Amino acid sequence: MYAFTLERPATVADAAKLAAAGGKVLAGGQTLLASMKLRLSAPEQLVDLGGIKELAGIKKDGNAFVIGAMTRHLDVGANAEIKAGFPALAWLADHIGDRQVRAMGTIGGSVANNDPAACYPSAVLASGATIVTDKREIAADDFFLGLFTTALEEGELITAIRFPIPKRAAYEKLRQKASNFPLVGVFVTQGDSGVRVAVTGAGNGVFRHKGLEDALAKSFTPEAAAGVKIDASDLNSDLHASAAYRANLINVLTQRAVKKALG
Repeated sequence: MYAFTLERPATVADAAKLAAAGGKVLAGGQTLLASMKLRLSAPEQLVDLGGIKELAGIKKDGNAFVIGAMTRHLDVGANAEIKAGFPALAWLADHIGDRQVRAMGTIGGSVANNDPAACYPSAVLASGATIVTDKREIAADDFFLGLFTTALEEGELITAIRFPIPKRAAYEKLRQKASNFPLVGVFVTQGDSGVRVAVTGAGNGVFRHKGLEDALAKSFTPEAAAGVKIDASDLNSDLHASAAYRANLINVLTQRAVKKALG
């Protein structure tokens, strides 16, 4: 690694000052530290959020779960209230990467990084969640802007994510076995505001699929999803899967997710 200094602030305000001054924020480190080891990233200063107690934790607030940005995947997956009230979110968290990744990775780090094949962005977008930062609140539909790009401003820190609890929800994915990232993942929710379908792993970033949402709003059944043609023209094609294969996966995984959500 290159030489760098490590700061461990105890408050969000102190972390924000360091980040605003150019410090690179370190959450779970599952992407950043690997990049540093490969010398693809060389920050002069790391701002470790691990010592800020207020950034970790899970609480139920009315009809929503508020999850602190530094909450580990393992803790989300094991939380009894989430398992009972929003089991799809608990299942997603419990199936990210491997146990070592889940023990270190954080929800805030995953969402801020916005890897195009990450699992959490699909849950955030499909839930219509709200990203809470040290400066403002950002709706999920306005947050994810593209490949590793979000609406976060320079030095802005995610402090929590607020998930409305849907009536029904499920997540299905097909893993790329070498990396454990999904070739495609589909998160489906049905709530008071309608049906939302978010897809990860298939394009330049997480996205909603209007055709599937419209079909499932009329009939929340696997058969309705099966009747939707998925356009492959803007989907990824690489050594792991063609765009056409990913298009078929979106349809198949949506059917499975709807079936799971229906119980």
